[in-house]
Amino acid sequence: MDLTKKMTEQQTQTEKRATLQSSLGPNPTIEKNVPEDVVWIDDAFYIKKTRFGLYTSVLKDPYAHHFITGATEEGVLEMTRWHLQQLQEGTLHEHTRVVNSGVVGGKL
Repeated sequence: MDLTKKMTEQQTQTEKRATLQSSLGPNPTIEKNVPEDVVWIDDAFYIKKTRFGLYTSVLKDPYAHHFITGATEEGVLEMTRWHLQQLQEGTLHEHTRVVNSGVVGGKL
């Protein structure tokens, strides 16, 4: 692959701006039972412990969408705040990249 084509592909990839919808993916998980007495962190999300012992942040807008899952509550709190901040500032693309699209080509 020549250098010009590679640079053009990189520019095309960086021009794509991440949105909350693209972060949630094409088929997001939605929390069915949001407790009435839940404490919203930064008025944007809360963190729940899953049945497997992990922690998941659940967004307020779009309502009840699962966002970040991790091993510790502190890690999920930190990364959810960071991810939402980067989305708000429009700089998430500067810190992330797609290594593989996960699409299988051809007939299976």
